[in-house]
Amino acid sequence: MSETITRLTIEGLRDSFQSVGYRVETLTDPVANTTYLRSATAGLGFEIRPGNQLVGEEQSFVDATLVTTLQVQGELPLDLVNRWNTTRRFGRLQYSQPFLMFCLDVSVAGGVAPNFVRAQIEIWDRLVQELIAYLREELPKLAVRNGATAAAPQPAAPAQQPSLERAAEAEAVPTIQ
Repeated sequence: MSETITRLTIEGLRDSFQSVGYRVETLTDPVANTTYLRSATAGLGFEIRPGNQLVGEEQSFVDATLVTTLQVQGELPLDLVNRWNTTRRFGRLQYSQPFLMFCLDVSVAGGVAPNFVRAQIEIWDRLVQELIAYLREELPKLAVRNGATAAAPQPAAPAQQPSLERAAEAEAVPTIQ
């Protein structure tokens, strides 16, 4: 029987993501002075941020957050965000102008099976793909409602943060570039 995972480390998370084919970069946040990971899936760059540190263990933590941030220029209707959140179970979408953030928490509190982390990575990957499809479907509907024309969204190159852009007109609709 495999050992139960009760803690996470940056190195362990990097290895887990690399074992399923992700390219992962280790970085240090200069403001918080914490190490985190950066990667990309489906054309969206994302970060893997450590969470709650274990007492007495500087390099170990019990949870982590996977997060991708998109920049929004202009207004994004909250009903678009709320519809996503009511129809998806694991990840959450948050809008705090000018940023749209998509997050998934991974916790090993109490111990988890070794394949749990891999399953969480697979869920994240699937949800990011669903988010792209959701935005591609919903943004043109906003354009029709507002009488504007939205461009077909395109994912950005891997490891770059895409942005949701809004034209200068009041009735324009954000698009993914």
